[in-house]
Amino acid sequence: MTRAMATIPYYDAEAVARATPMPALIAALLRAFASGDYHAPSRLATDMGGASLLVMPAWKGHARVGTKIVTVDPRARPSIQSTYILSDRASGRPIAAIDGAMLTRRRTAAASVLAASRLARPASATLFVIGTGALNAPIVEAYTSAFELKQILVWGRDADKAEAAARAARAQGYPAAAIATVEAGLAAADIVSAATLAVAPLIAGSALRPGMHIDLIGAFRPEMCEADAETFARARVFVDTHQGAMDEAGDLLQAIAAGAIAAAAIEADLAALCSGAHPGRGEDDAAITLFKSVGTAIEDLAAAELVVGNVAP
Repeated sequence: MTRAMATIPYYDAEAVARATPMPALIAALLRAFASGDYHAPSRLATDMGGASLLVMPAWKGHARVGTKIVTVDPRARPSIQSTYILSDRASGRPIAAIDGAMLTRRRTAAASVLAASRLARPASATLFVIGTGALNAPIVEAYTSAFELKQILVWGRDADKAEAAARAARAQGYPAAAIATVEAGLAAADIVSAATLAVAPLIAGSALRPGMHIDLIGAFRPEMCEADAETFARARVFVDTHQGAMDEAGDLLQAIAAGAIAAAAIEADLAALCSGAHPGRGEDDAAITLFKSVGTAIEDLAAAELVVGNVAP
């Protein structure tokens, strides 16, 4: 075992980013969710004195097994650290070790845009990104790969960090600018993507307009919250996986507890959207759609296979 681990290739953050261009990554996730061949149980999530430890396994038929070990600590920068191990299911031997943090960031952004491609209006032109952490840049990259955005607005609690994130996006050729308040961003946005560690709502349902799409990435623990109960009450709600959402999606669970929405009102998960079992937004341009994700190991495995297939160690 020691010898096998010593000789397997390691794909660092740069290699992962190179191997997962967003159009290809989004397509890989689409195939994985539509195929029904990928499986993932509920992840292990436990508290480590203010930080979270997550262990996320998945497998594809009799071919591959992958396990990601993640720590999330709001006090650390970056707040997410992880390693991914890809193994051959038949032999149990490890195939590769992969930088799990970069894998997580990119597959998370890709999954949101995969959902948005079914739920947001195709003509959406303004993206509002709430949060300036490590997911900010992949979110911008992913959405611009799928939508013809004319404007990208960025907000964070620290105005200097918001300006730095917008400046970095502009350096990549994206039409980005920092914005002073969440309210101003909501007033302008067609798509809102929130990726924060907030424990109190940032998005007010009263501020939403017909036709918007809301993408909630944070709130992966029951006590966390990015959007208030009215947001869920006003929206058509979709999730990445039903089980994950009902186990961990803080703002969704709080909205259910408040009586704003029933669990049965969740229209579909990402597998149903990708397989065509659910039509997504359809022709309802006035609907407010909402995608709530907590992450699933299916995304990690599909992304890891793309990495190993696309790059040399």
